[in-house]
Amino acid sequence: MQLQGVDIVDEIHPDDFKRNYYDAMRPLVIRNLAKSWPAYEKWNWDYFKELVGHQQVGLYNNVKSDAYTPINTADDYKTFGEYIDMIKEGPAAWRIFLFNIFDHAPQLIQDFNWPDHLMSGFVKKYPMLFTGGQTSITHMHFDIDLSHILHTQFAGRKRILLFPQEEQYKLYRKPFEVLSMADFSQYYDPENSQLDYEQFPALKKARGYDLTLHHGETLFMPAGYWHHMEYLDSGFAMSLRAMQPSLTGKLTGVWNLFGMRTIDTVLKKTVPKPWYNWKKKRIFENAEKAS
Repeated sequence: MQLQGVDIVDEIHPDDFKRNYYDAMRPLVIRNLAKSWPAYEKWNWDYFKELVGHQQVGLYNNVKSDAYTPINTADDYKTFGEYIDMIKEGPAAWRIFLFNIFDHAPQLIQDFNWPDHLMSGFVKKYPMLFTGGQTSITHMHFDIDLSHILHTQFAGRKRILLFPQEEQYKLYRKPFEVLSMADFSQYYDPENSQLDYEQFPALKKARGYDLTLHHGETLFMPAGYWHHMEYLDSGFAMSLRAMQPSLTGKLTGVWNLFGMRTIDTVLKKTVPKPWYNWKKKRIFENAEKAS
């Protein structure tokens, strides 16, 4: 892989952000965007446990999906309090995906500000909390609705690998899915990396970004960016999503959600083996053309 660092700023003027990052579709880390929010000091494990510790949540492990795996199916369930106790004890490769804590504790919405000065189109009904134990992994994918994302880390460190949408075939994208066939686990550790360049040679030519996100830092992730995240410490982050301004962007996101995903789900249930074999053939054909 051909990786570079992401630009990092303390603050940024909206005109500069729009011209050099939003319109240019380039990622950016903003150090101080969230530091004035009450959440910066207020949000911690004990506070969340007090508010929503009794709520049952779906947990996800580090195992990559296969031909038979439905999208976004939880691997286990616990109360949020039980989960917090588990990951506070040490490495625990379990994460919570798309838990809308704000539905259960709406007062949390008062603890942050929507960055409307940077971009418009925020989906204000759905801020999302992402939580993971140390060593847990969010495997390489892009967000299905093609929203722009402001992803703020509130506890722990997270190592992130990013690629623009045009690199998708070098990443061995599965047709009709938002996932990569390759395993990027511990990509930053030569001794333990799961990257298989012999099986996936096009990865060598994929151009992307590598960064570590710390407490209080916000990552701007443009629409359609592929991302792989690994929790270096137990931690949590919040994503604020903003719809693309163009009609094409919005319609493509709708197709992904209701067209592409439906086709994939139906065929996984009815003809999983032939569907997987067809996908695998297309994956390698596309990668060869792209490289």
